[in-house]
Amino acid sequence: MPFNERRAQILDVASDFFAENGLAGQTRQLAEKCGISQRLLYRFFPTKEDLLREVYNQEILGAFKAVWFVELQDRSQPVSVRLEAFYRDYLQSTLTRKWLRLFLYASLAEANMAPDYIAAIITQLLEVVMREVAHEKGVVLPADPALLREMAWTLHGAISHYAIRRHIYQSSLSLSEDQVVSMHVRLFVAGFADMIDACRGD
Repeated sequence: MPFNERRAQILDVASDFFAENGLAGQTRQLAEKCGISQRLLYRFFPTKEDLLREVYNQEILGAFKAVWFVELQDRSQPVSVRLEAFYRDYLQSTLTRKWLRLFLYASLAEANMAPDYIAAIITQLLEVVMREVAHEKGVVLPADPALLREMAWTLHGAISHYAIRRHIYQSSLSLSEDQVVSMHVRLFVAGFADMIDACRGD
């Protein structure tokens, strides 16, 4: 098999392997899953850290679509429509069972995957969400960026935890994802001005 094809195959198997076994999973077992020797595995990825970094780039970072930032800032659509479309797609393509297990295992292992993902992508996402809702509502945002991000987490965190309940706990299965997304988005948008006032102490 050509080098690049074999490398891609190993990465695909590795992402499933670490999602099921955690980041402490042994490369010897992974090599067996791939049908190759451990020595051959290390020809493609000299260290386990190299392999985990590629799994992160492909499975964690790679699942986020850059076009979402463009669509979220398209003010030709009401902000609730944009947010609902984004979170429906985000649930389907990013917050999957495999993605969540990798992300949670990385957090428990105190690896850099989770903090890096939040710093590289989610921080920007939270700021976009706050800015776009504030624009539509005609609300002036507080200057403290940490406060703004924390307010945005009330929506993003609710959707993320719903995905955890659904895929990890196997609960919250009776409602459709669309219903849950609409409920959280509309609650967030409807209460946005009051949330800003509360954070200002008004």
